[in-house]
Amino acid sequence: MTALHVFETEQIGDTLVLAPSRDLSELHLSRFEEETAAVLKLIESIPAKNIVLDFSKTDYYGSTALGFFVKLWTRLRKGEGQMAFCNVSENELEILRLTKLDSLWPVCNSREEALAAVTKKPDDDPPTASSPT
Repeated sequence: MTALHVFETEQIGDTLVLAPSRDLSELHLSRFEEETAAVLKLIESIPAKNIVLDFSKTDYYGSTALGFFVKLWTRLRKGEGQMAFCNVSENELEILRLTKLDSLWPVCNSREEALAAVTKKPDDDPPTASSPT
């Protein structure tokens, strides 16, 4: 696992797992732009088709982080990749619901469930997304 300042990264097959190591609120994002540029560069340099965002160490993200998630998704769609969220807090889930972004990506309870969601083939049954309990 590689540790950047904000994200821990791990490659599992053709999927890159990004795990923020702290909340992605606007107050904590002084280096966020530099960090996200490094993540985008990493995506281009490794053979990762899909992304799982694992929020097990966080409770909140702000609008800048939401913009970054959309940017990641846009990049993945060019290569027909998938993206899923996992281990989101109630606060994070509410933000996704309010912005209707929960309709774009599966929101899963565990990393394993998210990995399964992004690796399903198009002819497989659609991935089941669930809300944290």
